[in-house]
Amino acid sequence: MTLSNQALWIGLGMVGQLLFGVRFLVQWLYSEARGQSLIPPAFWYLSVAGGVIVLSYAIHQRELVFIIGEAVTLAIFLRNLIMLRKQPESD
Repeated sequence: MTLSNQALWIGLGMVGQLLFGVRFLVQWLYSEARGQSLIPPAFWYLSVAGGVIVLSYAIHQRELVFIIGEAVTLAIFLRNLIMLRKQPESD
């Protein structure tokens, strides 16, 4: 792997991790604004985006344990988005 290719993959992995970190900031601010612990839809979208990127990185690195872990959590994140779409709209 060339240095620029390696730097690209490391950068991509960092972007995935950043998305995971930002989702907790989004959840905290969302909950603070409502005065109770809640998880906004943006949390799950950031989770999916970060999960796809980190899973891509894990596949590229051929890290089987990491691949399995990311694939399972990505399925959970997607399931939460599916459940959110089935919920009736609230006013």
